[in-house]
Amino acid sequence: MNKIKNLFSLSTKNEEKSEKKTGQKPIKKGRFLKGVVVSDKMDKTITVLVDRYKEHPKYKKRYKVSKKYQADDPKNEYKINDWVIIQEIRPISKKKKWRVKGLVKDQAAKSK
Repeated sequence: MNKIKNLFSLSTKNEEKSEKKTGQKPIKKGRFLKGVVVSDKMDKTITVLVDRYKEHPKYKKRYKVSKKYQADDPKNEYKINDWVIIQEIRPISKKKKWRVKGLVKDQAAKSK
C-alpha cells in the first residue's frame, strides 16, 4: 500500500515541477486512430471504421477486429472512403468523443 502511495506522490511531484517551469499544467494528448469513413449522413459527424489486429492468447493466431467511432467533423469536409486520423477528445455528446485531425497522406495505397 505504501508503494502505491509513493508512486502517486512521485507523479504529482513531477507534475508540480513541470508546472513550475512552464507555468502551465501538462497537456494530455489522447489517442490517435486511423480508419476509413463509412458514413457522412449526419451533420458535423462522421462514422469511422478502425481495424486492428489481435493475437489469440493460446493459439497465437492473429485476427482482425473492427470498431466504429463517431467523430466530430465541424466543416463537413470528409466523405465516404476517405482515410482519416481521429484524436480522442473530451465528450461532445453521448457517442462523440473523437475529432478528425486530417486525411491520411497516402490514400492511394490504402484504397487497394
